[in-house]
Amino acid sequence: MEFEDVLFERTEHTAKISINRPEVYNAFRTQTIEELHSALAQAADDSSIGVIVLRGAAGGPRPSFCSGGDVNEMLALDPANGRVFLYKLFNLFQRIRNAPKPVIAAVDGFCLGGGNEINLVCDLTLATRRSVFGQVGPSVGSIPLLAGTQLLPRLVGDKRAKEIIFLCRRYSASEALDLGWINHVVDDEGLDQAVDQWCERILQMSPQSLRIAKASLNFESDQLLPSFTHGIEALALTYGSEELTEGMQAFLEKRKPEFNNFRK
Repeated sequence: MEFEDVLFERTEHTAKISINRPEVYNAFRTQTIEELHSALAQAADDSSIGVIVLRGAAGGPRPSFCSGGDVNEMLALDPANGRVFLYKLFNLFQRIRNAPKPVIAAVDGFCLGGGNEINLVCDLTLATRRSVFGQVGPSVGSIPLLAGTQLLPRLVGDKRAKEIIFLCRRYSASEALDLGWINHVVDDEGLDQAVDQWCERILQMSPQSLRIAKASLNFESDQLLPSFTHGIEALALTYGSEELTEGMQAFLEKRKPEFNNFRK
């Protein structure tokens, strides 16, 4: 498969996959999801690859790992095609979680909304000091039901997860580290070196042991599968709704949404 939205770089035992839409802060659209899934499948199924790195391509207005779903596409979704979109995204998340080797999120810049949910399903996260984390769903009429409500509480605790989702604040990399949201923070110019060091360390380990350990570590959270599928069905019903349309139009128009109009 030839990629447009994704960059795929392979060394002897490492696969580095980048979202390549820096002009829109590496937001993902359906094509991006499909290409990411294909690239991850190649890396996951290749027994010579021992570790996978996910990151965002450089070159946009501001550094970004991923800013979430492309609002222009999401505005055009309705419950029927929205359901298809969400299952594609869920299958991508499952591909990351079920990859029989560690997946590292290398975060530089914005890691927001669905981009943070990608971060949540990765096994490890390294981030630069300038990185910014957060969920944005309720601020644009959406809900982070594909990892935010399931996995975020397991990392930061229930109260903090509710704060992150209900208030839609943005958190610095150092705050995210203190909360247990991510693993390690490095200087802005030191991310590639830190990632390579972690990859080298992982490649010193038994691949069989890593594969079995990852499956075992995921055992409890794998039982959340019904929450993901129920979330997809619920979230799909919001596509095309007045509240979601208002939230996303307001985002595109760079204004505050008028959600109080829906409190009657």
